[in-house]
Amino acid sequence: MAPQSGARQGPLQGLRIVEFAGLGPAPFACMLLADMGAEVVLVDRPGARAGDPLQIVNRGRTLVQADLKNAQDRERIGELIDRADVLVEGFRPGVMERLGLGPEVARQRNPRLVYARMTGWGQDGPLAQAAGHDINYIAITGALAAIGTPERPVVPLNLVGDFGGGSLYLVAGILAAVLEARSSGQGQVVDAAITDGVISLMTLFLSQQQRGDFQDRRESNLLDGGAPWYGVYRTADDRYVSLGALEPQFFAVFCERSGLDPLWQEKRKDKAQWPALRQALTQLLGARTQAQWTALFEGSDACLSPVLPLGEAAAHAHNQARQSFVAVDHVLHPAPAPRFSRTPSAHPSAPPREAECLQAVLRSWQ
Repeated sequence: MAPQSGARQGPLQGLRIVEFAGLGPAPFACMLLADMGAEVVLVDRPGARAGDPLQIVNRGRTLVQADLKNAQDRERIGELIDRADVLVEGFRPGVMERLGLGPEVARQRNPRLVYARMTGWGQDGPLAQAAGHDINYIAITGALAAIGTPERPVVPLNLVGDFGGGSLYLVAGILAAVLEARSSGQGQVVDAAITDGVISLMTLFLSQQQRGDFQDRRESNLLDGGAPWYGVYRTADDRYVSLGALEPQFFAVFCERSGLDPLWQEKRKDKAQWPALRQALTQLLGARTQAQWTALFEGSDACLSPVLPLGEAAAHAHNQARQSFVAVDHVLHPAPAPRFSRTPSAHPSAPPREAECLQAVLRSWQ
Protein backbone atom coordinates (compact mmCIF):
# COMPACT_ATOMS: atom_id res chain seq x y z
CA MET A 1 0.00 0.00 0.00
CA ALA A 2 1.50 3.34 -1.03
CA PRO A 3 1.65 6.29 1.38
CA GLN A 4 -1.39 8.52 1.07
CA SER A 5 0.42 11.86 0.89
CA GLY A 6 -1.36 12.83 -2.30
CA ALA A 7 -4.72 12.71 -0.52
CA ARG A 8 -3.85 15.41 2.01
CA GLN A 9 -6.00 18.52 2.08
CA GLY A 10 -6.15 21.53 4.37
CA PRO A 11 -4.11 24.56 5.45
CA LEU A 12 -1.15 22.42 6.64
CA GLN A 13 -0.78 20.49 3.40
CA GLY A 14 2.92 19.95 2.76
CA LEU A 15 3.91 19.91 6.44
CA ARG A 16 5.75 16.68 7.29
CA ILE A 17 5.61 15.30 10.82
CA VAL A 18 7.29 12.27 12.39
CA GLU A 19 5.30 11.10 15.41
CA PHE A 20 6.58 8.52 17.87
CA ALA A 21 3.72 6.35 19.11
CA GLY A 22 2.41 7.12 22.56
CA LEU A 23 -0.77 7.72 24.52
CA GLY A 24 -2.95 10.70 25.33
CA PRO A 25 -2.16 14.29 24.41
CA ALA A 26 0.59 13.83 21.78
CA PRO A 27 -1.48 11.50 19.55
CA PHE A 28 -4.49 13.80 19.87
CA ALA A 29 -2.37 16.80 18.87
CA CYS A 30 -1.10 14.89 15.85
CA MET A 31 -4.67 13.95 14.93
CA LEU A 32 -5.55 17.66 14.86
CA LEU A 33 -2.51 18.43 12.70
CA ALA A 34 -3.31 15.54 10.35
CA ASP A 35 -6.93 16.74 10.12
CA MET A 36 -5.60 20.12 8.97
CA GLY A 37 -3.58 18.53 6.18
CA ALA A 38 -0.19 17.69 7.67
CA GLU A 39 1.35 14.42 6.54
CA VAL A 40 1.98 12.52 9.75
CA VAL A 41 4.10 9.36 9.78
CA LEU A 42 3.50 7.40 12.96
CA VAL A 43 6.47 5.32 14.12
CA ASP A 44 5.52 2.32 16.25
CA ARG A 45 7.33 -0.78 17.46
CA PRO A 46 7.37 -3.97 15.35
CA GLY A 47 4.27 -6.06 15.89
CA ALA A 48 2.27 -3.19 17.36
CA ARG A 49 -1.45 -3.55 16.80
CA ALA A 50 -2.79 -1.72 13.77
CA GLY A 51 -6.11 -1.70 12.03
CA ASP A 52 -8.42 -0.90 14.94
CA PRO A 53 -11.11 1.32 13.36
CA LEU A 54 -12.17 2.52 16.81
CA GLN A 55 -8.74 3.99 17.57
CA ILE A 56 -10.05 7.26 16.16
CA VAL A 57 -7.19 9.35 17.54
CA ASN A 58 -4.79 7.64 15.10
CA ARG A 59 -6.74 8.65 12.02
CA GLY A 60 -5.06 10.30 9.05
CA ARG A 61 -1.62 8.75 9.64
CA THR A 62 0.82 6.66 7.67
CA LEU A 63 2.07 3.92 10.00
CA VAL A 64 5.58 2.51 9.89
CA GLN A 65 7.16 0.08 12.32
CA ALA A 66 10.74 0.23 13.56
CA ASP A 67 12.79 -1.21 16.39
CA LEU A 68 14.44 1.90 17.81
CA LYS A 69 16.99 -0.26 19.64
CA ASN A 70 18.17 -1.63 16.30
CA ALA A 71 20.88 0.52 14.70
CA GLN A 72 19.68 -0.06 11.12
CA ASP A 73 16.07 0.78 11.92
CA ARG A 74 17.19 3.79 13.93
CA GLU A 75 19.22 5.09 10.99
CA ARG A 76 16.23 4.76 8.66
CA ILE A 77 14.11 6.73 11.13
CA GLY A 78 16.94 9.27 11.20
CA GLU A 79 16.64 9.59 7.42
CA LEU A 80 12.93 10.24 7.86
CA ILE A 81 13.71 12.92 10.45
CA ASP A 82 16.14 14.48 7.94
CA ARG A 83 13.19 15.16 5.64
CA ALA A 84 10.63 16.17 8.27
CA ASP A 85 9.49 19.59 9.44
CA VAL A 86 8.39 18.43 12.89
CA LEU A 87 9.15 15.58 15.29
CA VAL A 88 6.65 14.81 18.07
CA GLU A 89 7.42 12.59 21.05
CA GLY A 90 5.71 12.07 24.40
CA PHE A 91 8.20 10.00 26.38
CA ARG A 92 9.71 10.80 29.76
CA PRO A 93 12.66 13.20 29.59
CA GLY A 94 15.81 11.41 28.49
CA VAL A 95 14.23 8.48 26.65
CA MET A 96 14.85 9.89 23.16
CA GLU A 97 18.38 10.87 24.13
CA ARG A 98 19.13 7.29 25.24
CA LEU A 99 17.85 6.03 21.89
CA GLY A 100 20.23 8.37 20.09
CA LEU A 101 17.37 10.47 18.69
CA GLY A 102 17.37 13.39 21.11
CA PRO A 103 16.99 17.00 19.94
CA GLU A 104 20.72 17.72 19.64
CA VAL A 105 21.30 14.72 17.37
CA ALA A 106 18.10 15.29 15.39
CA ARG A 107 18.77 18.97 14.84
CA GLN A 108 22.38 18.34 13.81
CA ARG A 109 20.93 16.22 11.05
CA ASN A 110 18.11 18.65 10.26
CA PRO A 111 18.72 22.20 11.59
CA ARG A 112 15.24 23.44 10.60
CA LEU A 113 13.50 20.64 12.56
CA VAL A 114 10.90 21.62 15.17
CA TYR A 115 11.34 19.08 17.98
CA ALA A 116 8.11 18.94 19.98
CA ARG A 117 8.14 17.26 23.39
CA MET A 118 4.90 16.47 25.25
CA THR A 119 5.09 15.60 28.94
CA GLY A 120 3.04 16.05 32.08
CA TRP A 121 5.63 17.81 34.22
CA GLY A 122 8.00 19.27 31.60
CA GLN A 123 11.60 18.54 30.66
CA ASP A 124 13.00 19.79 33.98
CA GLY A 125 11.96 20.46 37.56
CA PRO A 126 11.82 18.16 40.59
CA LEU A 127 8.91 16.10 39.19
CA ALA A 128 10.20 15.77 35.62
CA GLN A 129 11.06 12.07 35.98
CA ALA A 130 8.01 11.10 38.04
CA ALA A 131 5.08 9.12 36.67
CA GLY A 132 1.78 10.94 36.51
CA HIS A 133 -1.58 11.26 34.82
CA ASP A 134 -4.04 14.03 34.08
CA ILE A 135 -5.47 14.02 37.60
CA ASN A 136 -1.99 14.54 39.07
CA TYR A 137 -1.03 17.32 36.66
CA ILE A 138 -4.18 19.36 37.24
CA ALA A 139 -3.92 18.78 41.01
CA ILE A 140 -0.91 21.10 41.42
CA THR A 141 -2.26 23.87 39.18
CA GLY A 142 -5.34 24.93 41.15
CA ALA A 143 -7.70 23.56 38.50
CA LEU A 144 -8.75 20.31 40.20
CA ALA A 145 -9.39 22.04 43.53
CA ALA A 146 -11.73 24.51 41.81
CA ILE A 147 -13.99 21.92 40.13
CA GLY A 148 -16.66 19.96 41.96
CA THR A 149 -19.01 20.23 44.89
CA PRO A 150 -18.31 21.85 48.25
CA GLU A 151 -17.68 18.38 49.68
CA ARG A 152 -15.00 17.23 47.22
CA PRO A 153 -13.28 17.97 43.91
CA VAL A 154 -14.66 16.19 40.83
CA VAL A 155 -12.45 14.74 38.10
CA PRO A 156 -13.37 16.58 34.84
CA LEU A 157 -12.59 13.64 32.52
CA ASN A 158 -9.08 14.29 31.17
CA LEU A 159 -10.14 17.26 29.10
CA VAL A 160 -8.56 19.94 31.27
CA GLY A 161 -5.05 18.48 31.53
CA ASP A 162 -4.24 16.02 28.74
CA PHE A 163 -6.18 17.67 25.96
CA GLY A 164 -6.66 21.27 27.10
CA GLY A 165 -3.36 22.09 28.76
CA GLY A 166 -1.52 19.41 26.80
CA SER A 167 -2.60 18.79 23.20
CA LEU A 168 -3.85 22.26 22.37
CA TYR A 169 -0.74 23.98 23.71
CA LEU A 170 1.43 21.45 21.89
CA VAL A 171 -0.33 22.28 18.60
CA ALA A 172 0.02 26.01 19.22
CA GLY A 173 3.71 25.61 20.03
CA ILE A 174 4.38 23.49 16.96
CA LEU A 175 2.65 25.91 14.60
CA ALA A 176 4.42 28.92 16.12
CA ALA A 177 7.81 27.22 15.86
CA VAL A 178 7.18 26.09 12.27
CA LEU A 179 6.17 29.62 11.28
CA GLU A 180 9.35 31.02 12.86
CA ALA A 181 11.54 28.33 11.26
CA ARG A 182 10.27 29.26 7.81
CA SER A 183 11.70 32.75 8.24
CA SER A 184 14.87 31.90 10.19
CA GLY A 185 15.71 28.48 8.73
CA GLN A 186 16.29 27.25 12.30
CA GLY A 187 14.17 24.84 14.26
CA GLN A 188 13.89 24.65 18.03
CA VAL A 189 12.62 22.48 20.88
CA VAL A 190 9.02 22.93 22.00
CA ASP A 191 8.72 21.89 25.66
CA ALA A 192 4.98 21.40 26.17
CA ALA A 193 4.17 20.49 29.79
CA ILE A 194 0.58 19.80 30.80
CA THR A 195 1.12 21.62 34.11
CA ASP A 196 2.28 24.75 32.27
CA GLY A 197 -0.69 24.62 29.92
CA VAL A 198 -3.26 24.17 32.67
CA ILE A 199 -1.80 27.06 34.66
CA SER A 200 -2.14 29.15 31.50
CA LEU A 201 -5.77 28.00 31.18
CA MET A 202 -6.36 29.29 34.72
CA THR A 203 -5.43 32.85 33.71
CA LEU A 204 -8.93 34.30 34.17
CA PHE A 205 -9.36 32.75 37.60
CA LEU A 206 -5.87 33.79 38.73
CA SER A 207 -6.82 37.37 37.83
CA GLN A 208 -10.10 37.07 39.70
CA GLN A 209 -8.44 35.49 42.73
CA GLN A 210 -5.92 38.32 43.05
CA ARG A 211 -8.71 40.89 42.76
CA GLY A 212 -10.65 39.14 45.51
CA ASP A 213 -13.39 38.02 43.11
CA PHE A 214 -12.57 34.30 43.23
CA GLN A 215 -12.82 32.29 46.42
CA ASP A 216 -10.97 29.04 46.98
CA ARG A 217 -14.23 27.31 47.87
CA ARG A 218 -16.03 25.24 45.26
CA GLU A 219 -19.53 26.42 44.24
CA SER A 220 -18.82 29.88 45.64
CA ASN A 221 -17.99 31.66 42.39
CA LEU A 222 -19.67 32.79 39.22
CA LEU A 223 -18.50 30.00 36.91
CA ASP A 224 -18.04 27.04 39.27
CA GLY A 225 -21.71 26.35 39.96
CA GLY A 226 -21.94 28.88 42.78
CA ALA A 227 -24.17 31.32 40.89
CA PRO A 228 -27.65 29.73 40.63
CA TRP A 229 -28.15 31.06 37.10
CA TYR A 230 -25.00 29.23 35.90
CA GLY A 231 -25.57 25.60 36.75
CA VAL A 232 -27.23 22.28 36.03
CA TYR A 233 -30.73 21.32 37.14
CA ARG A 234 -32.66 18.05 37.23
CA THR A 235 -35.88 17.95 35.21
CA ALA A 236 -39.16 16.09 35.80
CA ASP A 237 -38.02 13.10 33.72
CA ASP A 238 -34.80 12.70 35.75
CA ARG A 239 -32.67 14.32 33.07
CA TYR A 240 -30.83 17.65 33.21
CA VAL A 241 -30.71 21.10 31.65
CA SER A 242 -27.88 23.61 31.79
CA LEU A 243 -28.62 27.24 32.57
CA GLY A 244 -26.03 29.88 31.66
CA ALA A 245 -27.95 33.16 31.87
CA LEU A 246 -24.97 35.21 33.10
CA GLU A 247 -25.84 38.60 31.64
CA PRO A 248 -28.83 40.51 33.06
CA GLN A 249 -30.57 40.71 29.68
CA PHE A 250 -30.30 36.94 29.23
CA PHE A 251 -31.59 36.26 32.73
CA ALA A 252 -34.50 38.57 31.96
CA VAL A 253 -35.40 36.44 28.93
CA PHE A 254 -35.25 33.34 31.12
CA CYS A 255 -37.55 34.90 33.73
CA GLU A 256 -40.04 36.02 31.11
CA ARG A 257 -40.27 32.66 29.33
CA SER A 258 -40.09 30.41 32.39
CA GLY A 259 -42.43 32.36 34.63
CA LEU A 260 -39.78 32.92 37.32
CA ASP A 261 -40.60 35.94 39.49
CA PRO A 262 -38.96 38.93 37.70
CA LEU A 263 -37.98 40.36 41.10
CA TRP A 264 -35.10 37.89 40.98
CA GLN A 265 -33.50 40.05 38.28
CA GLU A 266 -32.58 42.54 40.98
CA LYS A 267 -32.40 40.25 44.01
CA ARG A 268 -29.82 37.96 42.39
CA LYS A 269 -27.18 40.69 42.85
CA ASP A 270 -27.25 39.93 46.58
CA LYS A 271 -25.12 36.84 47.19
CA ALA A 272 -27.06 36.15 50.36
CA GLN A 273 -30.08 35.46 48.13
CA TRP A 274 -28.32 32.78 46.08
CA PRO A 275 -29.52 29.79 48.17
CA ALA A 276 -33.14 30.92 47.88
CA LEU A 277 -32.80 31.50 44.15
CA ARG A 278 -31.24 28.07 43.71
CA GLN A 279 -34.17 26.50 45.53
CA ALA A 280 -36.63 28.43 43.34
CA LEU A 281 -34.85 27.33 40.16
CA THR A 282 -34.67 23.72 41.38
CA GLN A 283 -38.43 23.66 41.92
CA LEU A 284 -39.22 25.48 38.68
CA LEU A 285 -36.98 23.45 36.37
CA GLY A 286 -37.94 20.22 38.09
CA ALA A 287 -41.58 20.73 37.17
CA ARG A 288 -41.19 19.99 33.43
CA THR A 289 -39.29 17.49 31.33
CA GLN A 290 -36.02 18.18 29.57
CA ALA A 291 -37.81 18.07 26.20
CA GLN A 292 -40.41 20.60 27.35
CA TRP A 293 -37.77 23.06 28.56
CA THR A 294 -35.75 22.56 25.39
CA ALA A 295 -38.78 23.27 23.21
CA LEU A 296 -39.49 26.43 25.20
CA PHE A 297 -35.98 27.86 25.22
CA GLU A 298 -33.89 26.46 22.38
CA GLY A 299 -32.67 29.22 20.06
CA SER A 300 -33.50 31.97 22.57
CA ASP A 301 -31.12 34.20 24.51
CA ALA A 302 -32.06 32.54 27.80
CA CYS A 303 -28.96 30.28 27.50
CA LEU A 304 -30.71 27.07 28.50
CA SER A 305 -29.67 23.82 26.82
CA PRO A 306 -30.33 20.12 27.40
CA VAL A 307 -27.51 18.12 28.98
CA LEU A 308 -27.06 15.27 26.50
CA PRO A 309 -25.10 12.06 27.07
CA LEU A 310 -22.42 11.39 24.47
CA GLY A 311 -24.57 8.74 22.83
CA GLU A 312 -27.22 11.36 21.99
CA ALA A 313 -24.99 14.25 20.95
CA ALA A 314 -24.78 13.23 17.29
CA ALA A 315 -28.56 13.35 16.96
CA HIS A 316 -28.93 16.95 18.15
CA ALA A 317 -30.28 19.16 15.35
CA HIS A 318 -27.46 21.71 15.60
CA ASN A 319 -24.74 19.07 15.45
CA GLN A 320 -26.51 17.42 12.52
CA ALA A 321 -26.86 20.71 10.64
CA ARG A 322 -23.13 21.42 11.02
CA GLN A 323 -22.22 17.79 10.32
CA SER A 324 -20.14 17.83 13.47
CA PHE A 325 -20.06 14.03 13.53
CA VAL A 326 -19.16 12.03 10.43
CA ALA A 327 -19.13 8.32 9.68
CA VAL A 328 -15.88 6.71 8.51
CA ASP A 329 -16.25 3.03 7.62
CA HIS A 330 -19.35 2.90 9.83
CA VAL A 331 -17.46 4.37 12.80
CA LEU A 332 -18.62 7.73 14.15
CA HIS A 333 -15.86 10.37 14.18
CA PRO A 334 -15.80 13.99 15.29
CA ALA A 335 -15.47 16.21 12.22
CA PRO A 336 -12.20 18.14 11.88
CA ALA A 337 -12.15 21.41 13.79
CA PRO A 338 -11.79 24.31 13.33
CA ARG A 339 -13.18 24.95 9.86
CA PHE A 340 -11.43 26.84 7.06
CA SER A 341 -13.16 28.75 4.28
CA ARG A 342 -10.49 28.51 1.58
CA THR A 343 -8.44 25.44 2.52
CA PRO A 344 -10.94 23.12 4.20
CA SER A 345 -9.75 20.03 5.97
CA ALA A 346 -10.44 16.75 4.22
CA HIS A 347 -13.07 14.28 5.36
CA PRO A 348 -11.50 12.22 8.16
CA SER A 349 -9.74 9.05 7.09
CA ALA A 350 -9.68 5.83 9.07
CA PRO A 351 -6.75 4.85 11.31
CA PRO A 352 -4.06 2.86 9.49
CA ARG A 353 -5.02 -0.75 8.87
CA GLU A 354 -1.46 -1.96 8.37
CA ALA A 355 2.09 -0.68 8.50
CA GLU A 356 3.70 0.83 5.42
CA CYS A 357 7.13 -0.09 4.14
CA LEU A 358 9.55 2.41 5.67
CA GLN A 359 11.61 2.52 2.49
CA ALA A 360 8.51 3.47 0.48
CA VAL A 361 7.76 6.32 2.86
CA LEU A 362 11.38 7.52 2.62
CA ARG A 363 11.15 7.53 -1.19
CA SER A 364 7.90 9.52 -1.05
CA TRP A 365 9.63 12.11 1.15
CA GLN A 366 12.59 12.66 -1.21
